[in-house]
Amino acid sequence: MAKAIRFHETGGPEVLKWEAVEVGDPGPGEVRVRHEAVGLNFADTYFRSGLYPAELPAGMGVEAAGVVEAVGPGVVDFAEGDRVTYTGSPLGAYSTERVMPAEHLIALPDGIEFETAAAMTMRGLTASYLLRRIHPLKAGDTVLLHAAAGGVGLIFTQWAKLLGVNVIGTVSTDEKAAVAKAHGCEHVIVYRRENVAERVREITDGVGVPVVYDSIGATTFETSLDSLARRGLLVAFGTASGPTPPIHAMQLAVKGSLYVTRPALADYIADPAERAELSGELFGHVVAGRIKIEINQHYALEDAEQAHRDLEAGTSVGSSVFSF
Repeated sequence: MAKAIRFHETGGPEVLKWEAVEVGDPGPGEVRVRHEAVGLNFADTYFRSGLYPAELPAGMGVEAAGVVEAVGPGVVDFAEGDRVTYTGSPLGAYSTERVMPAEHLIALPDGIEFETAAAMTMRGLTASYLLRRIHPLKAGDTVLLHAAAGGVGLIFTQWAKLLGVNVIGTVSTDEKAAVAKAHGCEHVIVYRRENVAERVREITDGVGVPVVYDSIGATTFETSLDSLARRGLLVAFGTASGPTPPIHAMQLAVKGSLYVTRPALADYIADPAERAELSGELFGHVVAGRIKIEINQHYALEDAEQAHRDLEAGTSVGSSVFSF
């Protein structure tokens, strides 16, 4: 019988339960996927805690890679035996197998292993839309990226370097600084002992950066605004430290006629053609070795509670996966 992590109430990591589940056969437009690896993302904690809504009881997780075991009526793009990966709703990726809508699947190239796919699909597509859709970056631009040693950060910095974009990255420790530097950060700021906005101004000769990419939220919001150049853009794409504070229009004017956007990956991969374009470019870089995916934490799926504790403690570097 299939097994899955589920939660019947919102709360801390202790609400995650390892349960036997009935999977069944796929219906119209659905497939049954046997998972080979499952991604662990900070967004998973938002569903568990109740920050993001979920109808309870619910499965957990939105990213995995595996093999199609069966297809339902009307499915034409995938067949039994296909290698696939995915990210996005509905919840339920923390499982040994599942039935899900075929429309969410992405064909996985033979040159990418399942663990790599589970570690990079959400993070890589996030880096993809941040760099290729949000702002027209050009070679020579300098941007600020928070959490530069995280899963998204390490992909982002490598990709930015390929584009000729200079990255100033923030990290919490010297160890993480070394990792970020090794993956392409031109400058690394250890925020626990340095004033980030002041260092950004020093690095940019007082101008600031045209774009800040901020996945942290509450604790970095003011710093991000203060690091921007006149008419700069804050891309607030995550809330690891809590929701971004309310934004007052006059505050943006006083600080230099700034812009703020709060994008979500789902809106950049909803269109199949755009998803194919973004994933195709990502997969091409990975297969060619131009972008390397760092998997530094491996867990058994039944150890999801500990995995969430480690994730929220901020001790993770690079990507984390559940392996079978």
